[in-house]
Amino acid sequence: MITGVYYALAAYLAWGLLPLYWKSLQGIPGMEILAHRVVWSFVFVMMIIFATGQWENMKSAMAKRENWLTLITGSLLISANWFIYIWAVNNGHMVEASLGYYINPLLNVAAGVLFLQERLNRGQIVAIALAASGVFFLTAQFGQVPWIALTLAVSFTLYGMAKKKVSFEPVVGLAVETAMVTPLAIGYLVYLHAQGTDAFSGGTPLAMALLMGAGVVTAMPLLWFAQGARRIPLSTIGFIQYLSPTMSLLLGIFLYHEPFTPAHAVSFTLIWAALVVYSLSHLKGMREARKEAVG
Repeated sequence: MITGVYYALAAYLAWGLLPLYWKSLQGIPGMEILAHRVVWSFVFVMMIIFATGQWENMKSAMAKRENWLTLITGSLLISANWFIYIWAVNNGHMVEASLGYYINPLLNVAAGVLFLQERLNRGQIVAIALAASGVFFLTAQFGQVPWIALTLAVSFTLYGMAKKKVSFEPVVGLAVETAMVTPLAIGYLVYLHAQGTDAFSGGTPLAMALLMGAGVVTAMPLLWFAQGARRIPLSTIGFIQYLSPTMSLLLGIFLYHEPFTPAHAVSFTLIWAALVVYSLSHLKGMREARKEAVG
């Protein structure tokens, strides 16, 4: 179990530090960074697919045409999520982006009610109400909806729902998802090159290396997470997952000096309270289920 905790910590630490990586590419348009992230993720993951003998699994996944709509939808959702996050980080919205990943677990619960007819317990109702209050308070204070946070949370929630409809090994899943959008990404990069505006061919060796490395920094945390999830309880993952947005929040405030007003403090406090209530409710539910199973 300790090994699983290390894997999970490595994954969420990497995701928490990822803003530093995107900041190093700040002079490059977000859409171009996304295109490289898709292409080089596909290249890197395919190397892993062949090295680990999972080519047949990938072919099998791609052969099921009934899964294609779900796979394409998931690919577009995660691509949109990646783009919004990269854009947010490189345009001074890291604090708001971290807010999106704080509210994501609660949005997952709400989606379960709306789309899967799941029932909420009292703790979950309180948690969702607190989180909604935090978002509404921030909206009222600044006169605009925190669209970056909400778009990140909604896109990742819908992506998670799409993933539930198909069951692949993580590396196969990422390979299939990137395969679906790689032709679009390559087409966009070819267009930029033809226009003479691409950052890759005319960039510095460091910029080229960082763009190619986007595939590695995308795939490795996912693989670490998969190894951790196999070894430790979901409840443990549930607590560790908040490490990533917390690191992003701290980086935004203390390293990049993004504004964190009293309104932000109130909003985040409400959402943190919601997460505490949600986590305690989740643990209580797991204990009760364990008792029923034993009894």
